[in-house]
Amino acid sequence: MKRYFSHAALGLGALLSAACTWAAYPDKPIALVVPFPAGATTDTIARILADGMSQELGTSVIVENKPGAEGQIAAQDVARAQPDGYRITLATSGNLSVLPALRKTPPFDVMRDFTPIADVGRYAFFLYVNRDVPAKSVGEFVSYAKGQSGKLNYGTGNNTGVLTFASLAAAAGLKLSHVPYKGEPPAMVDLVSGNIQAMIGTAIGMPQVKDGKLRVLATLLPQRSALAPDVPTMAEAGVKNLDAIAWAGVVGPANMPPAVVERLNAAINATLIKPDVIKKMEPIGFALTPSSSADFKKLMQTQLDVYADLVKKSGMEPQ
Repeated sequence: MKRYFSHAALGLGALLSAACTWAAYPDKPIALVVPFPAGATTDTIARILADGMSQELGTSVIVENKPGAEGQIAAQDVARAQPDGYRITLATSGNLSVLPALRKTPPFDVMRDFTPIADVGRYAFFLYVNRDVPAKSVGEFVSYAKGQSGKLNYGTGNNTGVLTFASLAAAAGLKLSHVPYKGEPPAMVDLVSGNIQAMIGTAIGMPQVKDGKLRVLATLLPQRSALAPDVPTMAEAGVKNLDAIAWAGVVGPANMPPAVVERLNAAINATLIKPDVIKKMEPIGFALTPSSSADFKKLMQTQLDVYADLVKKSGMEPQ
């Protein structure tokens, strides 16, 4: 009996010790790993988010850019980290929904290797063309591209752009050359200069549209964007089944303590409802979606299935 109570006391002591440890979280800076280079839309979102989280948590949240391999490098970096809440990542549909569907052997198991922490928001994606492309609608672009079969180049700076443009090309019967980039900023430079003729990307190209250097033909959002209210949706332009959600959210390594997840989720949600944060996100067309970690987990699981189906329909072969 004494031995039983001794073991019970030790177990209770361990639980209380762990509770006290996590009650002090965070007591040092937190790294927020971003899968894209500085200047990319996701980097901008991460820096706005990190500033707000720092205020809520009372410690520095430092953005760390780890671009490359279509977001795989950043995701694997965090998956291998200690699950203590001090190394997390702003993941996207590109690396946690699309990437697994594009690999015969995925580099990680999304639902096993990560802890969903908080949904953050939804990207606005658009179909851009260089100003020298004689097309002012999706239909005109399709006709022009068919007349230039094999001669046009399209660029991509993330997996969402890769998959959605491939889906558009498959649906319209287009033959274009794909030029992949490590992020959207260098792709946009080449789109403006005419080295590539088209691209599906985030609102990063809107300043060039306003300057007349690019033309925007459609948005992939389910409704028209406030950034370009005169621009039709893909569905309005006659292109169906491009309805996957371009999401962003914060995840950490597997097996994070629930108390830490709850603390981070609360800090992120508090940041997302701040008027100044909402205002800063408006120019990049990023809609904020605070939620529970449980609801975010459901979204991640659902979108894995949605993007796997989209890959099949696009005709892309997993590599």
